[in-house]
Parts: sequence; C-alpha cells; structure tokens
Amino acid sequence: MARQPDLGVGTRGLRTALASHGNEGYRVSSYELELDYRIGPNRLSARAKITAVASVALSRFTLDLSGFKVGGVHVDGRAAKFSRSGTKLTVRPARPVAGKFVVEVRYSGNPKPIGGRWGDIGWDELTDGVLVASQPIGAPSWFPCNDHPADKASYRVTLTTSSAYAVLVTGDLVSRQTGASTTTWVYERREPTATYLMSVQIGRYEDLAMPQAQRLAVPRRLVPQARHDFARQPEMAALFSRLFGPYPFGEYIVVVTDDDLEDPVEAQGMAIFGRNHVDGKRTHERLVAHELAHQWFGNSLTIADWPYIWLNEGFATYAEWLWSEESGGPPAAELARQWRARLSSLPADLVIADPGEANLFDERVYKRGALTLHALRAAVGDGVFFQILRSWAEAHRHATVTTAQFVAHAEARAGQPLRELFTAWLETPALPG
Repeated sequence: MARQPDLGVGTRGLRTALASHGNEGYRVSSYELELDYRIGPNRLSARAKITAVASVALSRFTLDLSGFKVGGVHVDGRAAKFSRSGTKLTVRPARPVAGKFVVEVRYSGNPKPIGGRWGDIGWDELTDGVLVASQPIGAPSWFPCNDHPADKASYRVTLTTSSAYAVLVTGDLVSRQTGASTTTWVYERREPTATYLMSVQIGRYEDLAMPQAQRLAVPRRLVPQARHDFARQPEMAALFSRLFGPYPFGEYIVVVTDDDLEDPVEAQGMAIFGRNHVDGKRTHERLVAHELAHQWFGNSLTIADWPYIWLNEGFATYAEWLWSEESGGPPAAELARQWRARLSSLPADLVIADPGEANLFDERVYKRGALTLHALRAAVGDGVFFQILRSWAEAHRHATVTTAQFVAHAEARAGQPLRELFTAWLETPALPG
C-alpha cells in the first residue's frame, strides 16, 4: 500500500536549535516588559511580568532567556527558586501553579544576539543604536519568554533610553514622557503576537508619515531616497487589502537602519530594512512588497510550527509576483516560468512541507512555495484562487495555521480534491512534471 503523504505536523530536522526553544505545560496570555537601556555601555536593566495559564499543575516550569544576570523571580507575588542551564531559566514556585499565574523576572546585563546557523539573531548593537530581528530564535536575547511561534500573546513594552534617540517598538505608541536626559516610551501590542515578531528599534530616525496609516523611520541623510523607494508601498497595501482582506493591524512602519543588512526582516506591524536596500532607484521594490505581505501571511496568520514556513515565505513571494503583475512588471505566469526553470537546475533534495532546520530559509522554500500557489491558481482559476486567499486570511486572522489547514481550506472553497496537487508540490522532492 502506498503511504499517504502527511501534510500535518512535520518535525524532520527540527530537533536542534529550534526544538530547544519553547516550553510545555502553559500558554502565555500577556507580557509586560519594563526596559531601561543605556546605549553607550549597551546595558539593559529590566523587569518582565508574564501572565500565563497552566494546563496542568506545575511544580516547575521553564522560560527561554539567553545571557543576563537574573536578580530574582516571583510567582504570584511569592519569591521562587530558579536555576539556569543554557538558554533555559527553570523556575520552582513556592507552591505549584495551576490555571492562571503571574511570573515576574528581574534581570540585567549586556544584551547580545544569539549566534547559530542563521547568523546573529535578536538584540544587536548597531553603529549608533539598536536593532532587534528575532526570527526564528532571537526573542530570548532580550526578554524571558515561551519562545515558540504558536504561543501568541499581547504585549506592553516600556522602554527608557537617551532622549537623543527615537524608540520604535512593534505596537501602538500610548505614551511618551521626556525627562532631563531620557525619554520613556510605552507601546502596546494588543493583537496576539509571536515572540519572534516583537521588535525594538533605537536610532536617530526621521519619522515620515505616509498614506494609509503607514510611516517611515529613516536616517536623515537617506530621506530623499527612501521617500522614492517606498513611494508605491501604499499602492501595494491597497492591492493586498483587496486580494487578502483588510490590513490586519493599526499601522505599518518601515525602519531603515543606518547599517547594512543582508535581508529585510518583518515584525508585527513593522519591517526593518538596511541602508543598502535604499538607493533612490527602487532596486529592491520586490522586497518592499514581500515584507508588507508578511503582515497578512506570517504575522496575522502565524505558523503553528517552523516546518510550515512555506506558508509565510511562499505566500510573501507570490505577493511579490502579484505586485509585479499589478504594477506593469512581468506577470506572475512569467515569473513562475522563470523560477521553475531556475529550480529545475538545483538539487531535488528538499521537501517543502518540512524542509528541516538547515533549509528553513532556503531559496527553494520561497520560490517553490510560490510556485505551489501558482499551480493552485492554474487548477482552480483566478476567481476561486483569490477567494481562497482572502477567506484563508480572514478565517485565521491573528491565529496560527498549518499546511493541513490550508489544504483543507483550499479544497472546501474550490469544491474539488486538491491533495494530489499539494502532495506533488510540497511532499515530493522532484518538481512536478
């Protein structure tokens, strides 16, 4: 009997760095972070208040935290014992917790990114400021957390630093108070958010308003180039809102750092670009579309686990193609033809539905993921295809998703079996004929 392909939970190859993050026995409902940061010495003093719900009685539990000296831990107002091992903070409350409980952690030190196969991930010093890009395992570089994409929570972040710098945190700015030399910024992220999608940006930025609740934070010397390079972003937002449903957050801010970045990075309601992505010629406009599309696919709809990464990157890549089609560039069909030819020259040794940790951000995940959507479009026709995308985004707004859910959703909306198509594109290493 031929084995039926498994389009459910995938784990192959994801048992090293990724599997060491995340903790069992509870879910977090909210984080309240109070951060005092001194830029010169790169010194962070902080308190984290974490409200969680235990699914079973816990006499001990763990949080993810990298570096820092932990000054104390309280659970439901009572001092708790704690210990450290690697990136795990093990907490032993005075009495077992069950149901809702509150953990407070005081910690301090010199934050630094977490190294690994993806480079330095997390809180990173810039030449003059700070960048936080946490995908996939960087969140513990700046706060204790349950670092798993499926454990989405709300956030309140209070950050105090030198008044010479602008502070941008993923969320809505609710207050800003300036003292003699420091300013305290308070942001709230009310929508459920994965830990890796929380971000802090500190720098000398000009804050520029754009249409459709969009903003640009840019070094002054790059303002003219950035205004040109991101000028069509509101048009992209209009297109994606028409195709995928209303923009899922209150605003969208693009930060252009005054340092080079290998790739732009998305966060919840935010994207971070390097100065090397801004040249006044729209050379990197496809990346502008890509990061914006992640606000729907990746941020509002967050993968339930890392093997489903194609649901983020394949969708954002296909959004690039849709923008190209809309804006007078090559149509999606032509881009699909070009990328199929490119992929046919590469090794056929990757299963897109579960690429493994080493290949999580492989080019083939992005492009073959997009080709999967183009194959679906060809199979069901434009009308049904765009109904599938829009209803998918709306049905799972601010929730978590899996490949199996998308297959079932597409079949239900199309009114026809599609498992064979998805099996060929996602479960089979060789390109479909």
